[in-house]
Amino acid sequence: MINSPDVAPREAFTDPAAAVARLQELYQTASKFLCDAFTGALTNGQPAMRVRAYYPEIRLTTTSYAKTDSRLSFGHVAEPGVYATTVTRPDLFAHYLEQQIGLLIESHGVSVEIGVSTTEIPVHFAVANDASVTVPQDGSMDFTLRDSFDVPDLATTHDNIVNGVEFLYPDGARPLAPFTAQRIDYSLARLSHYTATAAEHFQNHILFTNYQFYVEEFEAYARTMLADPDSGYTSFVGTGNVEIMDADAPMEVPAKLPQMPTYHLKRKGGGGITLVNIGVGPSNAKTATDHIAVLRPHAWLMVGHCAGLRNSQSLGDFVLAHAYLREDHVLDDDLPVWVPIPALAEIQIALEMAVADVTKLSGYELKRIMRTGTVATIDNRNWELREHSGPVQRLSQSRAIALDMESATIAANGFRFRVPYGTLLCVSDKPLHGELKLPGMASDFYKTQVASHLRIGIQAMEILREMPLERIHSRKLRSFEETAFL
Repeated sequence: MINSPDVAPREAFTDPAAAVARLQELYQTASKFLCDAFTGALTNGQPAMRVRAYYPEIRLTTTSYAKTDSRLSFGHVAEPGVYATTVTRPDLFAHYLEQQIGLLIESHGVSVEIGVSTTEIPVHFAVANDASVTVPQDGSMDFTLRDSFDVPDLATTHDNIVNGVEFLYPDGARPLAPFTAQRIDYSLARLSHYTATAAEHFQNHILFTNYQFYVEEFEAYARTMLADPDSGYTSFVGTGNVEIMDADAPMEVPAKLPQMPTYHLKRKGGGGITLVNIGVGPSNAKTATDHIAVLRPHAWLMVGHCAGLRNSQSLGDFVLAHAYLREDHVLDDDLPVWVPIPALAEIQIALEMAVADVTKLSGYELKRIMRTGTVATIDNRNWELREHSGPVQRLSQSRAIALDMESATIAANGFRFRVPYGTLLCVSDKPLHGELKLPGMASDFYKTQVASHLRIGIQAMEILREMPLERIHSRKLRSFEETAFL
């Protein structure tokens, strides 16, 4: 016996806003049902019947081979068939869902169906929407949780769609979106854990960095923007979901920072900028991008420090990555190293324009302080202590001009998740030429370069924000068997 909400019949919609409203209604009903049942179980003991509710879903059926606008990399399916996606948190993703559903209806001239799927909502994800309820650890209740409620199941939480592994829903429907509902819920929970900020605060433009100094500059910039009523920025959110609207308001710093402190300079419609301090290493870079990808940002950029590999470079020079040498290894199982990671013209142009604007150099003069070329990413921070002939030979053969521990990972995961990506690094040491990162040198370098480097990243994002969405989301990121949704 199973206790579930009444299953409403599917409804057809040609109005995207009405379709999203129906998704919200179905999800709210299911989520409230689980929260109420779970709260009751905490008070009254194990339910008499198993409690279960289901994610809502979007379904599209098309029978025509009529060609759609080939300039768009998204918003249409390639051939006739039945397509579906389960949906979670339609309140959080309302704008995204309305946009993607609208493109489907426009591209194919058919309605979409909104109804209840056959995929169970794990109780942990349902109660995550209610701050007053938490799921106790297994064994702390007088009954086994999974005997009465559905719990997260890693067997159904995977990246098969984005990794190009054949995936069909149980009834044979092909995927409409790159992530299933349970995969999104899993990442939303992880984001809250790693960044100590709610998913609602994340903006569409993400900057990744590997040093705390950038956080301090970002807060200073945010306060300047909040003091300007014409900036368009509305608030600044720090770790622990502390949000200020006033440039002079105090920003409380938690006693214990999360693994990846994250800050959000917010703008209407998610058009602001989020800065994530991922720390050092490809593992952190993969973890952060694995989870932020479900929010479907419009772009992410790495603005961190690197080792300059050419004697002609100086400390403080910039490196604009045009290619990547991947020796980070953390993505080898998901994206083989033989897969090329192309530079995206729109991102590269925005970054170069931003460098020129901030430094007041352009054209041939820009070469004095910036080089373009291959960035190598390695998983060993102390690579220079090993026998040199192997690593140095590979770096030379690849024509690499800089080396770090995060950039190729972020770019490769951007490619994998269809999120536009780019990299602008700043040379902070030159280990092959005896200029090591020592305390005195680092202090002077940070004082002079961090502010301008961060400002370049912000300026690039502001340039990208003004671009039409279809230009930023390049067709280079899409395979020949793609989901309709971004």
